[in-house]
Amino acid sequence: MRSEISLHHHCPLDNEMDAVTIRKTNLTKSNIKMSICTESTKEVCKTFLQAGKHVCVEYPMTMSYQAAVELWDLAQKKGLVLHEEHIELLTEDFKELKRAVQGKILQEGTLHFTGGALKAGFGFPAFSGIARLTWLVELFGKLSVSAATLEEEPAKGYSKLTAKLLTSDNRPLTWVEERQTGLPRAKNINFVFDSCTLSEIPAAPRGAVGLFMQDLIHFSAKLAGQVSPSQLQGEKERVLHCLELADKIQQLCQSLG
Repeated sequence: MRSEISLHHHCPLDNEMDAVTIRKTNLTKSNIKMSICTESTKEVCKTFLQAGKHVCVEYPMTMSYQAAVELWDLAQKKGLVLHEEHIELLTEDFKELKRAVQGKILQEGTLHFTGGALKAGFGFPAFSGIARLTWLVELFGKLSVSAATLEEEPAKGYSKLTAKLLTSDNRPLTWVEERQTGLPRAKNINFVFDSCTLSEIPAAPRGAVGLFMQDLIHFSAKLAGQVSPSQLQGEKERVLHCLELADKIQQLCQSLG
């Protein structure tokens, strides 16, 4: 019998995709082994995990650190793979940036993202922008939050999140998520090291394999047992750490509001 993939989604899909959309009542089908969720909610992921299905979910998997911990505990209890998609780590420009940063001692840095206004339902900016936070954690290791503010002008579709972060050796990092209708999408950096300053993300040609396909290949490798336990644990810790930071940033902003 052919194994099938369950695809839980909230947008139209190409009929040629080798995937099926299933109702919750069909979750007991034995030939459905995994779920690819493009709707990031705790309940969606929990439903599939409880039914014994491996899950590949779009980031962030939840808008709560504690909810993510509960999902990972459930996956571990059932011996299932819970994979959070992070294509931002697979881009060629990020790979070049990571190589450029390697071995250098950070003094201070800024990552300033700009983009168009988000539609309703994308969550607090620290969660909707968690891809940039993940960049900083992947580049500089575990971080802590020292301060955070959120400026909003709903009538203009404007928002600006500013988070002050510290590395494990107390080097300051500033993360800015700025959005407004019509604002060009861009990532601007200024990383000051002991030996040089990086003020531009290195240019890199597009890879031969698409980002989502690279991520699915990595998910498949996990299912096949080809990813080491230490790498699996490292990914889990990074995902949970970023969600915990986002939680803290949201709490600080709301305490000022």
